[in-house]
Amino acid sequence: MRPTPHKALATAALAVVALAAALLPGAPASAAPPTAPSADACTPAQVVTNGGFESGTSPWTQSSTSVITSRAGQTAHGGTSFAWLDGVGSTHTDTLSQSVTIPSGCSSATLTFWLHIDTTETTTSTAYDKLTAKIGSTTLATYSNLNKNTGYAQKSFDVSAFAGQTVTVAFTGTEDSSLKTSFVLDDVALDTSGATTPPADSTRTPAAPAYTVSLSSNTSGTVWSGHESATFTNASSTALSEVYLRLWDNYHGTCSATPIAVSNVTGGTAGALSVGCTALKISLSTPLTQGQAATIGFDLGITVPSGADRFGYDGAFVNIGNALPVLAVKDAAGWHLDPYTNNGESFYSLAADFKVTLDHPTSLLVPATGTSVDTAGSSGRTVTTATASKVRDFAWAAGPFSKISGTSPAGTAINIYSVSGISSSDSQSMLSTAKSAVDAHAARFGAYPYGELDAVIDNNYWFGGMEYPGFVLDLVSTTALTHEIGHQWFYGIVGDDEYNSPWLDEAFTDYATDLAQNKTGTNCWNSVSWASTAEKITNSMAYWDAHSSRYSTVVYGYGKCALHDLRRVLGDTVMTKLLKDYATSHWYGVSTTSEFKAAAQAATTTDLTSFWTQHRIDG
Repeated sequence: MRPTPHKALATAALAVVALAAALLPGAPASAAPPTAPSADACTPAQVVTNGGFESGTSPWTQSSTSVITSRAGQTAHGGTSFAWLDGVGSTHTDTLSQSVTIPSGCSSATLTFWLHIDTTETTTSTAYDKLTAKIGSTTLATYSNLNKNTGYAQKSFDVSAFAGQTVTVAFTGTEDSSLKTSFVLDDVALDTSGATTPPADSTRTPAAPAYTVSLSSNTSGTVWSGHESATFTNASSTALSEVYLRLWDNYHGTCSATPIAVSNVTGGTAGALSVGCTALKISLSTPLTQGQAATIGFDLGITVPSGADRFGYDGAFVNIGNALPVLAVKDAAGWHLDPYTNNGESFYSLAADFKVTLDHPTSLLVPATGTSVDTAGSSGRTVTTATASKVRDFAWAAGPFSKISGTSPAGTAINIYSVSGISSSDSQSMLSTAKSAVDAHAARFGAYPYGELDAVIDNNYWFGGMEYPGFVLDLVSTTALTHEIGHQWFYGIVGDDEYNSPWLDEAFTDYATDLAQNKTGTNCWNSVSWASTAEKITNSMAYWDAHSSRYSTVVYGYGKCALHDLRRVLGDTVMTKLLKDYATSHWYGVSTTSEFKAAAQAATTTDLTSFWTQHRIDG
């Protein structure tokens, strides 16, 4: 999760690559389509056919045979083919469309595509050449020569209102009389999930997951292979006939070359990948009644792509976040199979136990979630065994890090792993920050339960920082590291559905960061200015992916200011007790907005109804 100061820094520094800061999409449509979706059960699906253009041209309709192509001059996002609209340099129009049927009963439908724009136009103010993206008669966005960029960027739109309908997804590119602009599309997808009619049983399941993993790496730590098994229990009174694995890091590749490869499944039958190849359905060999347990197993391959990312390698240093497949959650909304977001997080998982064995070259240090023990492996290799209890995910890194260690005054073991180029003084500063941050958060919300805490420090991270249980990635920054360590409580210990309620971890963690740094947020709510009536602190990532320039401002900034305002309404003592008690009551559980609002109301005789309305906190 990206701390506010560094989110802004990263966007500014990489504006050419991170297209979100430069694009000027039109506002999403507010008009609902004429036919209401039915309440039939939703079968999660990806409904665009041949979205990567690797299987010829069918079923796409194109204005000319040169639109879907693999010719020289442009490159694909994945595979070899792509759709190239315009790039002629004279008055010209290209079109590309496909009719799709969005299943009835699906509460979530997200259209995504990857877009690259280059141009010979020199203006910085006039949109001469344009690309329009539409679904049905609704314009989703318009891009132009002003949005030129190097490389591809993914665009995402919530099209849930069209559930139950057959509509056309269409792209139209127009050029004026001179100077060419190319609009290049690839990997178009429309993923559906969720149920309009919630199941009768709202219990979160599969419960009490336990993962056992054994992996071996290549010499650089960029390729890992081995086996994973997951044991779980059906906590619901409704029989459980299938589970879904989230293969989150397939977002970073293509469906024809997935970075996360699952094969040889036991305990069930694997179905087709869905949701941009980040979800894998496994039909269980025998349906589970309430209280019954089962185990599935599978061979696992992980290929880490290049890039200083939460899943990527930069030179000799490798980050492996969200790479282990974890079980999706089924609750009152059905299966949570939301798409990956690179703007924030999509993750929603229940507290689990992990035992992970990592066989790697001895030259590589391997910091990881949990408590690690190293033993000698075969010649020149080391086996790191990491165990973690009641964590929602597992992550690790590999590389020739410089390592320093210490213990916080309250007794938490801290390890700082620095890439080359980080000075010893900066490493020591981050160790000092980690010691004070972990103790400050523990004093407010409850003792840190995960044993050691590892932090990997690298100033090349475009995203600022990212947290995993007992393991964080960060720049050299006191505020950012304090923020990421705060996530050990809000998302780590007190879980939430990060895609649908991102404020529950980001706003709470930014508020906790302020408190740890003795900041009171004085008058910060006074500077709030809403972009539209639809903008709310409690909006989901589907909204923020379509309004990415406002995500950090509202969720982080306005969110923490709202909590500071709540503290002023309740008083410092009451607010302190509220958050401590709330963390205790949701320890290793899942928080919802409605539960937090109820807890806050129970802490005061003041009617908070108008407070929630004023601060745009719905739920």
